[in-house]
Amino acid sequence: MSNNDFDEMAAFEQCIEFLNNIGIETTFRKIGNKSFLPGLLINKGMIIIDRDVLEHPGDILHEAGHIAVVPAVDRSGLSERSIIGRKNRECEEIMAIAWSYAACMHLLIDPFFVFHEQGYRGGRDYITNSCGDKSYIGLTMLEKIGLTTNEKNAQRLNVPSYPHMIKWMRA
Repeated sequence: MSNNDFDEMAAFEQCIEFLNNIGIETTFRKIGNKSFLPGLLINKGMIIIDRDVLEHPGDILHEAGHIAVVPAVDRSGLSERSIIGRKNRECEEIMAIAWSYAACMHLLIDPFFVFHEQGYRGGRDYITNSCGDKSYIGLTMLEKIGLTTNEKNAQRLNVPSYPHMIKWMRA
């Protein structure tokens, strides 16, 4: 794991506890370099973590976002290979980005923990800048599946708006 100005390990442990509390199971075991992201693998809807090769601990929130935004009926069969072949994979990718940003805000973790320099094909600054401007990528999609709401609807429903989440997991 890399070193940053904040306690990355404490943030990682906070993420593990959060994920387990909302119903996303995590486990630790050796996976070597059998995964798309070093040290992380989704298998049967669970996040498998190999601490020895994990490069970016914040990636766990993005991977959890993939699990959270798929329909519950699909979750137990989800793997990193099945994500690639999913019919709505592009939408789910964008929702996972939005979900992971909301998780950072909920946990009071710097978004750059997830949106690190090596990720998002050079789009990290675009993502974080748009969130800073409250022009949230994926918000409309998260609304459509009932996980959050925008400012206008939040006032009408008397609930906090995104990045606050109404629910963390899609039904």
